[in-house]
Amino acid sequence: MSLMEQPGTAAGPVSSSMFSWVSKDARRKKEPELFQTVAEGLRQLYAQKLLPLEEHYRFHEFHSPALEDADFDNKPMVLLVGQYSTGKTTFIRHLIEQDFPGMRIGPEPTTDSFIAVMHGPTEGVVPGNALVVDPRRPFRKLNAFGNAFLNRFMCAQLPNPVLDSISIIDTPGILSGEKQRISRGYDFAAVLEWFAERVDRIILLFDAHKLDISDEFSEVIKALKNHEDKIRVVLNKADQIETQQLMRVYGALMWSLGKIINTPEVVRVYIGSFWSHPLLIPDNRKLFEAEEQDLFKDIQSLPRNAALRKLNDLIKRARLAKVHAYIISSLKKEMPNVFGKESKKKELVNNLGEIYQKIEREHQISPGDFPNLRKMQELLQTQDFSKFQALKPKLLDTVDDMLANDIARLMVMVRQEEALMPSQAVKGGAFEGTMNGPFGHGYGEGAGEGIDDVEWVVGKDKPTYDEIFYTLSPVNGKITGANAKKEMVKSKLPNTVLGKIWKLADVDKDGLLDDEEFALANHLIKVKLEGHELPADLPPHLIPPSKRRHE
Repeated sequence: MSLMEQPGTAAGPVSSSMFSWVSKDARRKKEPELFQTVAEGLRQLYAQKLLPLEEHYRFHEFHSPALEDADFDNKPMVLLVGQYSTGKTTFIRHLIEQDFPGMRIGPEPTTDSFIAVMHGPTEGVVPGNALVVDPRRPFRKLNAFGNAFLNRFMCAQLPNPVLDSISIIDTPGILSGEKQRISRGYDFAAVLEWFAERVDRIILLFDAHKLDISDEFSEVIKALKNHEDKIRVVLNKADQIETQQLMRVYGALMWSLGKIINTPEVVRVYIGSFWSHPLLIPDNRKLFEAEEQDLFKDIQSLPRNAALRKLNDLIKRARLAKVHAYIISSLKKEMPNVFGKESKKKELVNNLGEIYQKIEREHQISPGDFPNLRKMQELLQTQDFSKFQALKPKLLDTVDDMLANDIARLMVMVRQEEALMPSQAVKGGAFEGTMNGPFGHGYGEGAGEGIDDVEWVVGKDKPTYDEIFYTLSPVNGKITGANAKKEMVKSKLPNTVLGKIWKLADVDKDGLLDDEEFALANHLIKVKLEGHELPADLPPHLIPPSKRRHE
């Protein structure tokens, strides 16, 4: 049964003869499409509603090849990008906790290929030319980049639990200085842009030890424009420098990125050393642990958010396809029928910026939806404008209908699918190391302090707290909320926090605190003042001894 039933009908198969008297187009307008899954819905909407518009206005020659079934069904992908020797391959090795075929690590530029690290029943390598003819893999359209690229592309497959949920793309180290002038033989930035459109997360790696952003890296980051929401930054090898130096490097990195990534939001930077070696300078161990935990959570959320990402990418693509249709039909309209075609074409290409503004005004389109002006001008130079198509409103109306109605219904299905698989997260490899036991994040710290002790951890400071307690006029061994408040506000913590502490400390819920509960309240204040989070519920090891149920 589908996740969405057609309103007003009983669930179950609908006979095709029932609607034989209605034309196919009219029928499509009346009933909402029925889809089993979000992926199937996206695939059908793309094929029926967006692809015709793309083909009519030659969208694929200008922007991005047509999407295939594998693009809708593939696992979430993580793309690693960085200059050579920033630790990209080591980062993958750290995540999956095993070597993968084709892996080479060294201080010089070692990875000279794009390596898709994916799950497979046996360990092995699939070369690029074989990869692009496999319909089950989402790489078929990469054959457009030719042999120079395909000889530098491969898939390393291996049975690994991390790769059950995600695939990781390792990229050649971006060169710096003189090296970057050596031609790669294929359009490196264009290949990265192709991947950026299809992956779920782009991780830019920087080396804290030698922070310089080469011209090629700068160009690559600019090529990732329009995908800023997918970008995360890792400042790697951060254990090799002192804290003061690390702060300077972090500041310099943010300044450099601010110049290249032109967004008002600050990009998220994770600081750490993503490998399994001992830390050279262990001063920032806690910071690195917290940062790694945050990054892992971000990566682990990818399978749950994969459908939403594909939906988002299809909306972006549809908006660009609409704008492209307006541009192409405007150029067609301006072209003369017989003479002066070449000179008119030159004039139109030069004045493309004005055409953009005209379309923007006429159709109320946001300037951010338009393709890059210089790149569009370059692509138009080689095109025959007389073969362009005039505006066909029906095609655009179909895409508008898809964006206004079908996408909204798929959004509901996304939430339903997420609810059905709440436990879907990346498992195995490095993700297991910090999940449970004494090396879990925050274990034995803050509210977790004393978790393994036989004695009540609050007991060691209780004599100090008792002295204060007996100055607050206890009656029958208990103090009122008003008296407790006078003492607790001295911590200068906001009322919202103190209210939570009161709730946790008043274990028997009688609106009063005895000496043990008062000591517990002070302990929790200390935990918060030391910068730790308060627990949602009182952990068993913090319950005062007299309040514990003795089995």
